[in-house]
Amino acid sequence: MVGASKTPNANNAKTAGPKSQITDTVLSFPGASGLNIAINSASIATNGTITATYTVTDPSGLPLDITGATTTGVISISLVAAYIPNNGEQYTAYTTKVSSGTAGSFTNAGPDSGGTTTSLGNGKYTYVFKTLAPTTFDPTATHTIGIYGKRTLAQYGFPNAMATATFNFVPNGSPVTHVRDIVETAACNQCHDELSHHGGQRRQVALCILCHQPQSHEETVGNTVDFKVMIHKLHDAWQLPSVVAGGTYSLSGTNYSAIVFPASVQASDNGFTRGFRCTVCHSQTSGAAQANYYATKPTAATCGSCHDNLNFSTGLNHPGGPQPDDTQCASCHTPQGELPFDASIIGAHAVPEDLGPGSAYPLLGGIQITLNSVTNGLAGKAPTVNFTIQDGSGNPLPYSQMSSLTFIMAGPTTDYGNTSFGSDVTTPGYVTENTSASNVSCSTASVCTYTFTHALPANAKGSYAISFYGSRLAETLLPGDTTQQIVTESPMNNLIYFSADGTPVVNRRTVVAVANCNGCHVSLETHGGARKNTQLCIMCHNPSATDATARAGALVATQKALPALGINMNLMVHRIHDGGTLAAQGSSYTVIDNTGNSHDYTKTWYPGFDASGKGCHADQTSSGHAQVMTSANQGETCNACHSSATVNSITPPFAVSTVHALY
Repeated sequence: MVGASKTPNANNAKTAGPKSQITDTVLSFPGASGLNIAINSASIATNGTITATYTVTDPSGLPLDITGATTTGVISISLVAAYIPNNGEQYTAYTTKVSSGTAGSFTNAGPDSGGTTTSLGNGKYTYVFKTLAPTTFDPTATHTIGIYGKRTLAQYGFPNAMATATFNFVPNGSPVTHVRDIVETAACNQCHDELSHHGGQRRQVALCILCHQPQSHEETVGNTVDFKVMIHKLHDAWQLPSVVAGGTYSLSGTNYSAIVFPASVQASDNGFTRGFRCTVCHSQTSGAAQANYYATKPTAATCGSCHDNLNFSTGLNHPGGPQPDDTQCASCHTPQGELPFDASIIGAHAVPEDLGPGSAYPLLGGIQITLNSVTNGLAGKAPTVNFTIQDGSGNPLPYSQMSSLTFIMAGPTTDYGNTSFGSDVTTPGYVTENTSASNVSCSTASVCTYTFTHALPANAKGSYAISFYGSRLAETLLPGDTTQQIVTESPMNNLIYFSADGTPVVNRRTVVAVANCNGCHVSLETHGGARKNTQLCIMCHNPSATDATARAGALVATQKALPALGINMNLMVHRIHDGGTLAAQGSSYTVIDNTGNSHDYTKTWYPGFDASGKGCHADQTSSGHAQVMTSANQGETCNACHSSATVNSITPPFAVSTVHALY
């Protein structure tokens, strides 16, 4: 056999969740849970025989027996072999399988079948592929072995464990210099956390692209599953021109046409697409060797995946006319032009709201508001809030540049929703007040004060919170240009806490940090973009909040007669993010907003979510269980069965961390 130069990629393993009432016998069994796989070496003989050596361990490094004879759980292992031609950029797999369906039969990339596995001891194995590389294979080209495995542990009380690994090598022993490394798995895991498909066993982009390349198609309608095409279409499915025109985007019988990329933004009223945040996936800080390819290597296949109403062969809908190949794409579609919304890659996908100071196109002024202090914030008194208005560069911004500014007050911070700020306040547990030039006083440095017209309750105890939402006057980008756009900027909603009775100030607990939301959303913006902070959201979306008032004005007549729905933050967010499972539970979640419009979330799908809490368990049995286990006298007794805290090394039988472990 010829030698092998190796560059192993990081293993992406899933460690099992907490133990749940496991017997002492299993606990003492070697390698009781988890799975790691590492590929040690690979080679191809002159006759095309492909061989790989790999090691299987538990997370602590103890070797595992894949047969399950001496360690817990049988481990199934699958391997893929592929190469990148020296004059190409994408993989072609040696290992293939035939997939047949309504669209016909396709020879697709897939795992090897029928090879020979030999144990070398201490968790180390050699696998000889049944599939042979052709005798004409190029020994100077980059080759990759992909491996994925599943350790079956359910019978021992553990979630099944999965792991993935890849290994790059050049058969003649040369160093690996030619790779395909455009998107790192870590970028996907900002939302998917963790990336896991095909039953959870495929967990690395580096593995996915071995099979998901131009060689492979799905069998129901014949769509390509080439990664660069498939992923773009999936993440922008809802606004693909073909879908907007009434078509669908489906793979293997599943319709993905309703998927919205949470980091993207909707189409604008003037017809321009309001951008697409490409670098969420094509992160420039992830370490991907070819992270800039999204901007420097435009191709018909990649661009046409989203812009699927273009025909590059005929020039239909393409201002540049017919393009027989990709050689001229970069001539017009440069990485970045002088102005946004042009034909450059970064410019064409620019999000108008992102074009503030420090951005690729710093055309907006920016806005930030800081809450400095609260005075007169005692029970029975009307608080005064002191605040500073600045632009995005930290310069004073006059109040006259604000198109709106509303303050909100709620409390106590132990839990919102039960405080009345007066008989004229219909909002449950909070009060909002609009500001104007007549009731705001500002210095030349834009340090301002506002005094609430509503006082704190006379019996107010503990700590209260004040926040705000608003926006500066609309700004016009590229005025007079054909790509002119009007943008309204809103500041981050800061909060300030104060004591109503002289006791120490206690901030509202933080259950979910807005940074976690922004892992997917990038910039969480609701209600026209003015609400960006989860700590503000919970002031209104408190346990007393419903859509009852809005439902009375529903534009859809049938919605008016339906019961009001809770819009408490924990209920609402869980229902929204797991909306796609509600129909199967005989439930739904359609909320009416203050304009009377209906928002049906039963098609919403969160890529990193399975189910959690009452908000997701919407069937009658689960609701009944929650009511039975909750009482006014005893409160909630959920922890008795669902806490993840261990007692005498035993976790409650239905701990959240156990029942919601994905694998």
